[in-house]
Amino acid sequence: MHTIDTLATGPMWIGFITFVCAMLALDLFVLGGNKAHKVSVREAAGWTLTWMTLATTFGVLLWWYLDATAGRDIANRKALEFFTGYLIEQALSVDNMFVFVMIFTYFAVPAELQRRVLLYGVVGAIAMRAIMILGGIWLVSEFAWVLYLFGLLLVITGGKMLFMHGQQPDLEQNPLLRWLRSHMRVAPGFHGQAFFVHIDGVRHATPMFLVLLMIEASDLVFAVDSIPAIFAVTTDPFIVFTSNIFAILGLRALYFLLADMAERFYLLKYGLALVLIYIGGKMLAMPWFHMPAHWSLAIVGSIVLVSVWLSVKLSARKPSKGLV
Repeated sequence: MHTIDTLATGPMWIGFITFVCAMLALDLFVLGGNKAHKVSVREAAGWTLTWMTLATTFGVLLWWYLDATAGRDIANRKALEFFTGYLIEQALSVDNMFVFVMIFTYFAVPAELQRRVLLYGVVGAIAMRAIMILGGIWLVSEFAWVLYLFGLLLVITGGKMLFMHGQQPDLEQNPLLRWLRSHMRVAPGFHGQAFFVHIDGVRHATPMFLVLLMIEASDLVFAVDSIPAIFAVTTDPFIVFTSNIFAILGLRALYFLLADMAERFYLLKYGLALVLIYIGGKMLAMPWFHMPAHWSLAIVGSIVLVSVWLSVKLSARKPSKGLV
């Protein structure tokens, strides 16, 4: 049995969950998250900067609180774990962006409708991540060897991403989508932001509902990779949860900021594959070698930055070929 180390108190959990609920309510009811409109690059950049600033502020406040209550060494360690976990989760969540582009393109979702479906997607993703994180923490606490299984899973997934890069999945043959279409009445077109509509007195799902389910399913798949990845940095439930949630909260804005430039980051998937292989290898090597968190932060950051830099540099030298 593996002992789970955490310094988080009940008020810290309540405070963070309250903050997340308040931000989602603010977005939905005050800032127009429930109203259809096309998100501009300026708006997306503003929200991306806001979420990154909030995550950074949270990490600083966490350090300040622990420095006063638990000592400088523990404060430094926990804050570094948070920032490393946040960077890993933020980097891996970028892979979701490519899938979102593919789903929206396949269903021909109007730009003004994408914001709302992603907002509901974020709410669903937070609920799923919370359940999966609790399950992962329980598994690690009861069976320490699960960490090595997570590491092996990450190495295999990273290897598949390297060798299968460029092979686009065929959504027309997607099992979930085929099952939904065969078991639900689906309206022939969009009806604004509605997920369901009555046609001739019969209730039909709209394509928006299918898009939402596909978005949620894609996040479930990516969570299988991203959640085990952070266990290479920490098993503290509070750090795992907060770094995951901050990455998810900022994903929607990041999508609108970078979606039109997805083609230019065609090497990023190779970088993310290397990140998964590195993290998985780190977990497998834990009995013999401990990698300090600041090294992991530097290595992951360097891999992502180099892959983005090479993507932009090399994409400028070749003609456009469509989305990755």
